[in-house]
Amino acid sequence: MKGIERIKIWLKRRRDLNQHPPAPHYWQIFAIVAANLVILSFLIFDEPVGASRHRDIFTRSLGKMITDFGSSGWILTASVMLLLTGFASYRLSRGGKQRFRALYIAQIGAYSFLAVALSGLSANLIKRVIGRARPGQFDDWGSFGFSPFAGSRFESFPSGHATTVGAIFMMLILLLPRFRLAFILLALWMGFSRVMVGAHYPSDVIAGLAYGAWFSLLLANIFARYRLVFMPDAKGWPTPRLTLLPTKAVA
Repeated sequence: MKGIERIKIWLKRRRDLNQHPPAPHYWQIFAIVAANLVILSFLIFDEPVGASRHRDIFTRSLGKMITDFGSSGWILTASVMLLLTGFASYRLSRGGKQRFRALYIAQIGAYSFLAVALSGLSANLIKRVIGRARPGQFDDWGSFGFSPFAGSRFESFPSGHATTVGAIFMMLILLLPRFRLAFILLALWMGFSRVMVGAHYPSDVIAGLAYGAWFSLLLANIFARYRLVFMPDAKGWPTPRLTLLPTKAVA
C-alpha cells in the first residue's frame, strides 16, 4: 500500500508542476466524421459486401496474410518486454541521460500495453452488447441483424482486430509523426483485411479503426498531463518527449 501511495503522490506532483493548456477539442470533429462514415458504410457498402462475401481465392489469401497483425497478443507481449527491459536498464544504468532514456522506454511499454489492452477489452464488451451478426450469417440475418449476447457469431461491430490496429498505428503516429502517412495506409490495409477474409463488414472496420485511434489519442493526452512519454505542445497536443529516431545532419 505504501508503494501505491508513493506513486500517487509522485503523479500528483508531476501534474501540479506541469500545467499546460487543455487538449484541443478536435476529437469532436473526429467523432462526427467517423460516425458519418460508419453510417454511410452501413447504408451503402455493407449489404453488397455481405452478399458477395464468397470472394476469390487471391483476395481471401491476401487478407489472411495480413490479418494476423491485428491480433493483440504479440503487441501486448512486446509491450511488457519493453516495460521490463526499460526498468532493468534504468536500474543498471549509471549516467543520468542513460537512466532517463531507459525510463522513457519503460513508459512507452506501459503506454502501448494500456492502449491496446484497454481499447481491446472495451471493444469486446461493446460488440457483445451490440450483437451484430457477422457476414457469415448474412443469408439468415442480413447486414442489419442484431442479437445481443448471442455468442461470437454476433460480435461483428466494432471489429476487435481493427480496434487493435487503430490503437497501434495511432500510437506510432504520435511517437513517429514523420511516418504518419505510411502508418495510415498500413492501418487501412490491416483493418480492411478483415473484410477480405469475410469476418467483418466495412462499417465494423471503420468503427474499430476510429475507436482504437481515438483511445490511443485519449490515453496520450492523459500521459502528457504527467509528462509520461508525451508532453503537450503550445496547442495542447501530445508530442514525444524524446526523438526516437536520429535527426538528419545539417551540412
